[in-house]
Amino acid sequence: MKITGFNPLITTENLEETVALFEALGFERRHTKQDLGESHSTLVRMGKDDFRIDISGTPGVTQARTYIRMNVDNFQEGYDFLVSKGFKSKWGNAPTEDASSMGVPMESPSGFTIALAEHLKND
Repeated sequence: MKITGFNPLITTENLEETVALFEALGFERRHTKQDLGESHSTLVRMGKDDFRIDISGTPGVTQARTYIRMNVDNFQEGYDFLVSKGFKSKWGNAPTEDASSMGVPMESPSGFTIALAEHLKND
């Protein structure tokens, strides 16, 4: 398994307010994905120099949360590795999948969450 990305991910109900804060810090929108998963979240990927942050606008979130997003080149291998370290899927075993990615939040035994993801390449 190769880690291809590692950055913070904020989940909030106040997407535009949070994006505006990071824009004020000099981050720029890189791309947006809409209608993700059962919650119909919107994900905004932002960057500044070599730094990246993802902000997920998720309806019904009562408190913003920060996770670690870890992109890997092989989702199953990454999932199996985290499970071997005691991580548990927060959504059951099925990842959320769309045309360009798949992912699932995995909670550690001590309580922090890694949002495991693989960018799917369309050959």
